[in-house]
Amino acid sequence: MKQLPPLNALKAFESAGRHLNFRLAAQELGVSQGAVAQQVRALEARLQIQLFHRQPRGVSLTDEGRKYLTPVRRAFEMITKATEALKPQNSVVTISSTPSFATKWLVPRLGQLSSDFPQLRVRLDASNTLANFQNDGVDIAIRQGEPPFGPGLIAQPLLSSKVIAVCHPSLTLGERALRKPVDIVQHVLLQDAHGFWPLMLEQIFSDHEIPEMRVVNFSQTALAIDAAIDGQGVALTNRAFVEKELRQGSLCQPFDLTVENNLGYFVVAPRRPRNAEVVQMLRDWLQNQV
Repeated sequence: MKQLPPLNALKAFESAGRHLNFRLAAQELGVSQGAVAQQVRALEARLQIQLFHRQPRGVSLTDEGRKYLTPVRRAFEMITKATEALKPQNSVVTISSTPSFATKWLVPRLGQLSSDFPQLRVRLDASNTLANFQNDGVDIAIRQGEPPFGPGLIAQPLLSSKVIAVCHPSLTLGERALRKPVDIVQHVLLQDAHGFWPLMLEQIFSDHEIPEMRVVNFSQTALAIDAAIDGQGVALTNRAFVEKELRQGSLCQPFDLTVENNLGYFVVAPRRPRNAEVVQMLRDWLQNQV
């Protein structure tokens, strides 16, 4: 094997070529600006090629420097990936989901996840912003909608898209008791950002004009559910989000009508995940929780 240029010289060249600035390269590498310049000069002398144009206000790559930078940068990236691959892969797994799914479905199950897989450290990224698997370091995501969710991603169904009406049991008692669907006119509709109430009202008043209703809007499904638990009105939600409340009696389903839609929940992961074994294990665990 032919002798390679010194590693420090290549690191100085790669950083300076990326920043086009010796000072910024020095800050990144934790050395002085003079040390970076010296390493670059030594590399140029060894290669007998000028890699940078020195200018009063900075540096720019020569044609040869630009050609050399690409494979050098690629080589460092390969070394970085190879090094990362040697590290334990089961230390941290990042799950991305919407805040409502996290609050009402996933968080109550995290204790069981930790019990089933004590070696697994979970990081939960709950946001309405669509996570990027590569840039955000996400291993697996729970996404709502219709697949495909993007190139190179595999989506498996988790929860159906069907939603039901729920309210506090007190709303089914008294003079304004909610005992049948048309009784909804006497109560407040708690509407989340999905806006399913018009679809439900079309079913309830299929033979009549839909009356004017009182509506309170929420940005999150979880907020609408909390308001329903507090007796403020009637919310529409996926049944899986309120199973515990229905069992405990803090919520009830006042009528059997449901709304079908195309916003089911899916377990989504890259076709070629960084940690395939852990991702498959977590995917199977999520499916078994349904």
